[in-house]
Amino acid sequence: MTVKPNLTIRELARLVGVSIGTVSRALKGQPGPSASTRAEVLRMAEEHGYDLGRLRSGRPRRIVLVYNRSLLGSLAANLFYSYVLHGIETACREGDEVVLSVLSVAPSDDIVTRIKRHEPDGLLSLGYFDTDCLDALRACELPLVLADHFVPGLRCVNDDNLQGALQATRHLIDGGAKRVAAIFGPPVHHSIALRAKGFRRALFEARILADPELEITLDPELPYDEAARDAMRRLLALPERPDAVFCYNDLTALHAMETCREAGICVPEDIRFVGYDDIEAASHSEPSLTTVKLDKEALGYTAAMALIEGDTEPGDTLLPVELVVRSSSAPEQSRAVRDSVKPSEAVAAG
Repeated sequence: MTVKPNLTIRELARLVGVSIGTVSRALKGQPGPSASTRAEVLRMAEEHGYDLGRLRSGRPRRIVLVYNRSLLGSLAANLFYSYVLHGIETACREGDEVVLSVLSVAPSDDIVTRIKRHEPDGLLSLGYFDTDCLDALRACELPLVLADHFVPGLRCVNDDNLQGALQATRHLIDGGAKRVAAIFGPPVHHSIALRAKGFRRALFEARILADPELEITLDPELPYDEAARDAMRRLLALPERPDAVFCYNDLTALHAMETCREAGICVPEDIRFVGYDDIEAASHSEPSLTTVKLDKEALGYTAAMALIEGDTEPGDTLLPVELVVRSSSAPEQSRAVRDSVKPSEAVAAG
């Protein structure tokens, strides 16, 4: 058996086959892992020479969570990032009460000065930042982890965006769709770019020729909800409209479906939809929205725990995703339910 010097907690988690958080709790004797899992973690840590002293030495005690307010607005009001923030807070509580500060910045800010006022010893970046902003974060010379973004040479945590979009688009094609459209947000964002790549790969694998007219990017000059509606109206105005649409997130899909209803187009009988993120509204819409589910809290938790435990070596952790099939992409199921309703029941329902 070869002992590896400076074995990281991420490598130890990979050896045991559990999450970083599980390893951390097992090593610190915290509740959560089963007795057998805890014993296996300790055994592997001893066998591979993991330095238990690293759990206490040099760990950040004050973390600043930095995000771009010009893109994300308020985290509390953001349907996606509010869950990610909750995961970050959970990790900080488990990390022996690590102090967390939240800092919103814009490209025009003096980012380094604003960060230094918090006197942090670790930085957690949430969402997209351009090169200049990332250079400012690097200039702080502090341990840094990126959540929901990817930059070569930095420690990153993301969901498997490419695989999620691939599954979603395959689902539409396997259901019989011939003209599959897509609505995307800003392509500079890493996750959106990968979702676009997954969409196109699914078309390629199905030997469907990609049609540029069927890919719409939201107009950044419009308010978000109107941009989503405008994108759907542009698809409906095509000489041959699509029979299915993959939307890069659920909120866009919900606005697009509403636009179809206003135009007298039935979902899913005329056009099928799949979204992404599985926000709460997705399961309550009419029809309910098929979507790609990701563990948003795990995204924040994993990124924060990596920073807390000193796992800041360059690399990208990909969290698994899951396709959740609902009514918006299943016209056969929708027709079956409709046809099974007796006339008297239909009158009563009306």
